[in-house]
Amino acid sequence: MRFTFWLGVFLFGCGASASAAELRLYTEEYRPLSYSDNGRLTGMAVEVVELLVERTGQATRIELVPWTRGYHQIRREANSGLFAMVRTPEREALFQWVGPIAQGRTSFYARRGAGLAIRELKDLERFSSLVLPKRWYSYEYLRGLGLKNLYGVPTPQHMVKMFKHGRSELMVASNLVLAEMLAQQGMRPEEVELQFTFMANNSYIGFSKSTDPALVQRWQHALEQAGRDGSLQQIHQRWFSEPFSLEALVPVPALSNDLPGQ
Repeated sequence: MRFTFWLGVFLFGCGASASAAELRLYTEEYRPLSYSDNGRLTGMAVEVVELLVERTGQATRIELVPWTRGYHQIRREANSGLFAMVRTPEREALFQWVGPIAQGRTSFYARRGAGLAIRELKDLERFSSLVLPKRWYSYEYLRGLGLKNLYGVPTPQHMVKMFKHGRSELMVASNLVLAEMLAQQGMRPEEVELQFTFMANNSYIGFSKSTDPALVQRWQHALEQAGRDGSLQQIHQRWFSEPFSLEALVPVPALSNDLPGQ
């Protein structure tokens, strides 16, 4: 099912006007960052995007689509973007980036009381298979680090279901979405315990390479201003308990393939 939402800002006086080019943004059902609630698009990342639409005056259409469809579209469409996308070494040169709009940590989790003790990357090699959604940033990242025992499944729901029924000893999740992922399978955060944090997962709006760079720059400037005036932090605090770090808005060099420390 696909939902389409229109956001428009019309500026009058002093010759000001929104950009004539319509911007098309794609997002997926990924609570609590973006999702449909009784036909209305909402979520933490959606609120940030709505704020940037207002501040840039950019006529924008947002479509809720499967991740793979949105990812495919922005590889070939001008004036298009996808959110919330984790910025990884594999994706760095494929897109233009605005963000971060959310900050999290990606970790392996086990069932509480399972007796596992995973503290570093090499500990993962003893498992016959590590189940992850094949289109996820974490699958790309771990494959790039040389792990040979990755087992790709179509969706996060497949992964959590296998984990719930004991077909996988571990699951991967960002701390931002862990509770929602478990809830979809009737589980609670108290039923799992963190084993190993292997990467930061700052999320961005990824714009197509053929999108006007000036448009991307306007959005980045609007985001940085929202960080300076506190608007970004206010949105983040409505959805998450952990604070949003302003330092993460400082432009960073290209990402490396080194494994971050826990």
